[in-house]
Amino acid sequence: MELIITEKDNAARRIADILSGGTYDSSRENGVNVYEWGGKRCVGLSGHVVGVDFPSEYSDWRDVEPVELIDASVEKTATKENIVATLRLLARRANRVAIATDYDREGELIGKEAYDIVREVDEDVPIRRVRFSSITENEVQKAFDEPDELDFDLAAAGEARQIIDLVWGAALTRFLSLSSGQLGNDFISVGRVQSPTLKLIVDREREIEAFDPEDYWELFADLTKSEGDSAPFEAQYFYRDEDDNEAERVWEEAIAEDVYDTLSSRDAATVVDVNRRTRTDTPPEPFNTTQFIRAAGAIGYSAKRAMSIAEDLYTAGYITYPRTDNTVYPDDLEPEDLLDEFVGHPSLGDSAESLLEADEIAPTEGDEETTDHPPIHPTGEIPTRGDVSDDEWEVFELVVRRFYATVADAAVWEHLKVVAEVDDCRLKANGKRLVEPGYHDVYPYFSTTENFVPDVDEGEELALSDVELEDKQTQPPRRYGQSRLIETMEQMGIGTKSTRHNTLEKLYDRGYIESDPPRPTKLAMAVVDAAENYADRVVSEEMTAQLEADMDAIANGEATLDDVTDESREMLEEIFENLADSRDEIGDHLRKSLKDDKRLGPCPECGEDLLVRRSRHGSYFIGCDGYPDCENTLPLPSTGKPLILEDECEEHGLNEVKMLAGRQTFVHGCPLCKAEDAGEGPVLGECPDCGDEHGGELAVKTLQSGSRLVGCTRYPDCEYSLPLPRRGEIEVTDEYCDEHELPELVVHSGDEPWELGCPICNYQEFQARESETGSDLEALDGVGAKTVEKLAAAGIEALEDLSDDDPDAVASDVEGVSADRVRTWQAKA
Repeated sequence: MELIITEKDNAARRIADILSGGTYDSSRENGVNVYEWGGKRCVGLSGHVVGVDFPSEYSDWRDVEPVELIDASVEKTATKENIVATLRLLARRANRVAIATDYDREGELIGKEAYDIVREVDEDVPIRRVRFSSITENEVQKAFDEPDELDFDLAAAGEARQIIDLVWGAALTRFLSLSSGQLGNDFISVGRVQSPTLKLIVDREREIEAFDPEDYWELFADLTKSEGDSAPFEAQYFYRDEDDNEAERVWEEAIAEDVYDTLSSRDAATVVDVNRRTRTDTPPEPFNTTQFIRAAGAIGYSAKRAMSIAEDLYTAGYITYPRTDNTVYPDDLEPEDLLDEFVGHPSLGDSAESLLEADEIAPTEGDEETTDHPPIHPTGEIPTRGDVSDDEWEVFELVVRRFYATVADAAVWEHLKVVAEVDDCRLKANGKRLVEPGYHDVYPYFSTTENFVPDVDEGEELALSDVELEDKQTQPPRRYGQSRLIETMEQMGIGTKSTRHNTLEKLYDRGYIESDPPRPTKLAMAVVDAAENYADRVVSEEMTAQLEADMDAIANGEATLDDVTDESREMLEEIFENLADSRDEIGDHLRKSLKDDKRLGPCPECGEDLLVRRSRHGSYFIGCDGYPDCENTLPLPSTGKPLILEDECEEHGLNEVKMLAGRQTFVHGCPLCKAEDAGEGPVLGECPDCGDEHGGELAVKTLQSGSRLVGCTRYPDCEYSLPLPRRGEIEVTDEYCDEHELPELVVHSGDEPWELGCPICNYQEFQARESETGSDLEALDGVGAKTVEKLAAAGIEALEDLSDDDPDAVASDVEGVSADRVRTWQAKA
């Protein structure tokens, strides 16, 4: 019996389907899917099933000094015990093993973990390694026909990263958390890659805060060709600066007004220069990971979401492996054959046919050529729209059309620059026209906006009208968007193609950054300040880049795991020598910044600060910093994590609050306004629970937390209630529900009113939808209706949606759900 081990269950299922010709049987061992056919078994891991950690004697933060972790031993333990147990069981029955995990540093390490588990139960069983860049029939069959050996050097590089990240992260995290007294779930996290990444974001924010805007003026006028029906076109005033460059910004108001007066006093301008040129617009290079994330970001996908979708498309066999630095297609890729696969497709076929009409197809190439994986491109297997979600199809089409673009012709633009003169004042107009669309015909993600300027001759008189003088200010640099940040990390050597988007997600999860584009919190600014002042190597991109280079050296056999980890520990010891004497000062700085991140403004009762606080049960509320002398509190919505906005309430002088609830957000506003708005609104009718017996009535109610509901006026004696939308004006109409004798409601929010209807009917429909959505979740032990609602709110609607998610990530997205519980559900899925 041959045992095949893949990185995830969906990859195991896909490979089993390919190798068995669709005839495999499926069974369960310890809650793990096992696929069997013709003397072979295939099982999927769930990423890393073994983790590195310190021995248990180092687990008490208060008894173990952070510096002791630097030289502490590291041990490996099973993190997914049911999968490890299944792997051991199957290995005992196997006479040959094939490791088919992803082919990169991380995948090789996961394969090495599986190798070690197999060797624990059988020292002699032959183990081979199969590698592929796409899970397609041809490539999988070829990989199994031509097996290789496990690359222990590449796996050691991945293991070195694990150990270094553990030691650096644990030691520095404990030091900062203990120094500031910030323990429990809100500890202060520091990481080898996340710290220099955070410094990038903080440095940009400092530039924005330090920016001093300057006033300047720009002038525009309309020019019109006198002959024919030509439309006016806009021209801009310009002059020559000290370096003889064209400049449009006028820095002195008096000069700008003089130019305005001159242009306004004339009704014609004379053409003094006409410049025509054509420009070749080269097609883009093939997708590597960073450029894919950038392109996906341009159509609305976060880095994490884009990579998650790409990995699913790869596992299903539709695209190649999405973690790659390569921007040069391999020699054995035949573009014509790949294009042929799309001919006849309803939405992608016409573009493929047009490309095949070319005399020669020569793909573009980037600067980076590697030998592990090709650039990201389609495999030629095309999903039907029913096979994938709308998001998956949109990303798949992006990958397909990027491949199209790389084998398409260049585009050609025609540019026309016209310069006209009025006395000593010059106006210029720049026109552009797409003469040959080239790759833009098949890749509609770049702008092809044209700017009309008519063909004119030197000496020609043009009518001058509508002169405008605009006063403006210089703008600060823009915050990094997610894709631009990842691109900058790549340029600076921070992280790897596999870790950069996860690093960004950790910064969000730890409360270091907020919003999109990412903006650092006060805590983030303080952590970077402290590191720069007392341990600048922690946030140094040179240090991180050097360690990445060292790990590449391990992979290439030029260094050993022990060499690199020992060097890293020595570096960390030097850092702690500087940190030790400044512990109290660092702690004070961090505590102040933590409070700044939670401050809304003055308490209306005592003048002390109102702060976001967390109860012993984990819920958030607003409390006075003067407690216990002042017990003033304000409620916050029961779900989500509060984020304090820069916007300030004009009436109360408090910052507004935004709630982050999993993948959803909503603006709560000023907590004091919400509290003052609380109360009962219009009465709708008789309460169905107590109306007959006690005369209870249903009324529209607004709670101090900002929530709205239809509830009984006899509360708390009667707790009957129905939820209402949080936002929008609620209109009670004259239309009544025949069944419940309640008026129908309309919510006015946005352009179109929402006809909510009868509140009881509406809630019954909602319950039916939720029951339909969450039926397979509710079938599991320990998943109640409220948890199903929370999971659905976080975008998890069925068991298969949980199967490959990281349990810790799910737990962080869904309040009240532990990572262990998620693992249990995954096992039962």
